[in-house]
Order: sequence, then C-alpha cells, then structure tokens
Amino acid sequence: ELLPKDAQVVNQDDSITSKPLNELKVGEIVRVQAGENIPADGVIVRGRSRVNESLLTGESAPIEKNKGDTAIGGSTNGPGVLFIEVSEIGEKSFISQVQTLVGEAQSQPSRAEDMANRVASWLFWIALGAAILAFIIWLFISDLPTAVTFTVTTLVIACPHALGLAIPLVISRSTSLGAKRALLVKNREAYELTTKADVMILDKTGTLTTGEFKVLDTQVLDDNYREDEIIALLAGIEGGSSHPIAQSIISHAEEKDIELVNFETNDVISGEGVSGEVNGKVYKLISEKAYGQKLNVDTPVGATLSVLTENDEAIGTVALGDDLKPTSKELMNILKSQGIEPIIATGDNESAAEAVAEELDVEYFANMSPQDKYDLVERYKNQNKTVLMVGDGVNDAPSLALADVGVAVGAGTQVALDSADVILTQSDPGDIESFIELSIKTNKKMNQNLAWGAGYNFIAIPIAAGILAPIGITLSPAVGAILMSLSTIIVAVNAMTLKLDSK
Repeated sequence: ELLPKDAQVVNQDDSITSKPLNELKVGEIVRVQAGENIPADGVIVRGRSRVNESLLTGESAPIEKNKGDTAIGGSTNGPGVLFIEVSEIGEKSFISQVQTLVGEAQSQPSRAEDMANRVASWLFWIALGAAILAFIIWLFISDLPTAVTFTVTTLVIACPHALGLAIPLVISRSTSLGAKRALLVKNREAYELTTKADVMILDKTGTLTTGEFKVLDTQVLDDNYREDEIIALLAGIEGGSSHPIAQSIISHAEEKDIELVNFETNDVISGEGVSGEVNGKVYKLISEKAYGQKLNVDTPVGATLSVLTENDEAIGTVALGDDLKPTSKELMNILKSQGIEPIIATGDNESAAEAVAEELDVEYFANMSPQDKYDLVERYKNQNKTVLMVGDGVNDAPSLALADVGVAVGAGTQVALDSADVILTQSDPGDIESFIELSIKTNKKMNQNLAWGAGYNFIAIPIAAGILAPIGITLSPAVGAILMSLSTIIVAVNAMTLKLDSK
C-alpha cells in the first residue's frame, strides 16, 4: 500500500506515459513529483530533493538526495522533482524483501510451552488408567457393583474443567486489565515469554522518540538581529509549507508567541531549502552542506543544522532533531532492574543514535536495515536468549515477527501492528512497564491455577479409586461431582483476583 498504483515513465522524447506498476521494467526512468511516493527502487539520474524514508528505514529526518543516490520504493519525495532509473522490481525490491522476512519469521515455531495442554493430556491417561485399574482390583477383591461404583467415582471426580479453564480464565481477566492500560495482547504466549526475557531490542524513531522534528536550538550570528527576530524570519520564510521541518519551525515560533515575518515571495530551492524576499533583502534557509562553509556553532548531538542567510551571508542557525518521549528514560531503568538488557537498534544515523543512547545509557546499533535488525534478533535467539522487540515501522516488521515477543507502538504502521504479539495503543513506551508487570502476575496466576488443577486431580483420583478404603475413607459419585465442581470454582475465583498496581 506504500507503493503508488501507477508510475510516470519518461519516454525517449521526454514525454510522460502513465504505466501500471506491474508493467514497470528495470532500466526505465520514472518521474516522481513533489509529495509523491516513489514507485520502485532505483538510482536518481536527475533532480535534487529531500526524501522521507521514515516508514521504511526509521530515519527521522528527510534525507537529501542528489544525482547518483539510491531511492527506495515506497518512500515519499519532498519538495523537488526526481527522475529515477528503476533498478529493482518484484521480489528483489526493498518492500518485497521486507515482506519475505516477515513471512519467514512468522513461519518459525514458538518457543513457549503450552503446559496446560500437556498436563490435560496426562490427566486423560491417568484418569482412564486409574478407573480401569480400580475396576479390575475391586472386581477381584469385592464384587461388580462395588467395582462399578469406584470406577464411576474415579471418572466423575477427575476434573478436566479446572485444567481446561485454568489458562483461559486468567487470560480473559488479564486481557480486560490490559485494555484498561492501553495494552492489546494478541498472543497469550507473550505473557510466559516476557517473564523469561533476557534482551529487549528497541527501535528509536517513533518508539523511544516522538518521531517528529522539533526545534532544539537557535543561534544568532549577526549582531544586527535578536533571537526573536531570527525566529520570526525562520517562521516567515517557511510560511505556507507543509514540510515537517517547516511545520516544526512555525510551531516553535507560535509557542514563543513570535509573529512571523510576511515574505513578499517564497520559493523552494530544489534539494537545498527555501528562499524568500522581504524589504529588498533575499533570505535563504538552507542546509549547512548547501551553505558550503563550516560554522563555529555548538550543535546538539544528533541534530540537523540549517543556516539562515541574508544576501548569502549567514545571520542565524536553527538545529532540529527528534525528542525523547517522557517515559523512555524511566523505562530503561525499569528494564535494567528486571534484569532485561535494553538495546537500541535504529535505521537512523550514527550521530542521532549515539545522542539518544548516551542520554538513556544503553548500547546501540545505528544505520540498521530491516535485514540487520532481523539478524540481530536472530543472533540473540541463537544464544538461547529470550528476545523482546519493540518497534513501529515497516523496517521493524520482520524483527517484530521473529522476536519471542514483538511489541508494536500503536501509532506505527499496519504491517508492524500485524507482525506483533502486543500493541501499545497509546504509543507510550512507559506502558511496557505495565505489560511486564501484567505478564509476571498473569504467569503467576496461570501457574497457580495449573498447580491447583493438576494437584487436585493427582490427590482426588487415587482417593476416588479407593486407595484409602482400607482405613474407611471412600467417596460416592455424588460427593465426587461436588468436589469436581468446587475445583472449577476455586480456579475461577483465583483468576478474578488478578490485579495490577494502580497508576
């Protein structure tokens, strides 16, 4: 669904032909206008622009693309027009490779043990064997009516209900509690596996951070201007643009109650930034690379620096970056206290990844492709470690599916949500703490119910079969039926006592 239905193919005479995507061929050149999604993987042969690849790679900032750079099908073109020579289609394309990885991960068997089914299968053979043995023994030492009575009592008192309901009743209660905490648990095995977790691999952009550009710092480089005047010019020159960088600058000015400067003209500089004219002066807001000179400015680690110029002389800068979500740091401390090693794996650049990892005091991996994240999860699983993966993008989907427990952030992409075992519907990493608590308490209740269901049967069946008859203790079928019912009630009551600490 990230791919457009049709591609605009450039003919030899430079005319444009609209062609369905499935008819596109390697070597053809396609035109991608501003705001359109790129139809196929390829190499840029003409044009400059910024491309938003966040849904695919996790990179929070739009990436500047020039002639010779690669383009990924499904990413979104920014302000410029690009001409791209198609290099990969079909199964070899980036999107198809992600889809294949997801399929491979989902086909792998779960490592969780279904203890309830195993115990229930044991109970069947134990109860049947005990009933037959009781019939034979009592028929031999007594008479047929006595043998039938003990056999019937044995079959009646054996309670598959307690075992059959031990897990579903707890899961039902747990699902209800989770929903109140904005947690959707799709796979009940996630509870058991989470209590055994060794490693939690977390995506950065949109998971630990907001995934949105924010003004982190502004600097004045010309004594003729004050900071509020620089911010007014920044907001004015970006006025009317829907670009994420523009919107973040405009929002920053609004938060500071600074009125933007009304520019007489506003133009896009393809692949570089924007320009505008006011009061006979030409201003530009361009990247530091496009400015061509290294400025002596302290830039926040991981931030993207843009330069504001007046008649081609730098008068100010603005640093933009991705901000941490409020609960991210607390989550890292909680994971460490639980003995779970947190690791950041992001498609973002080294600088941005290092900044977040340093602030959270965790290990990190940068410039990670979907295959890299998949391989990282697989590496830890091959070390017999239980792996939890948290992410939100298309690039996270394969590793979410492969991990023992995949946790998707609710504001992410549909493919990530479909690949995960657990969904945080409020997109708050702090909710992972609630899920861990819920898993521990749910698993404890499930084990209690299994212990009761199994223990009851292992004690009740021999008594019903008459093992204590020599000392005068026997049970009738009616008493056996009452005890069987009581065991089910006890399991149900125990499940309903499952509670989460209030927040």
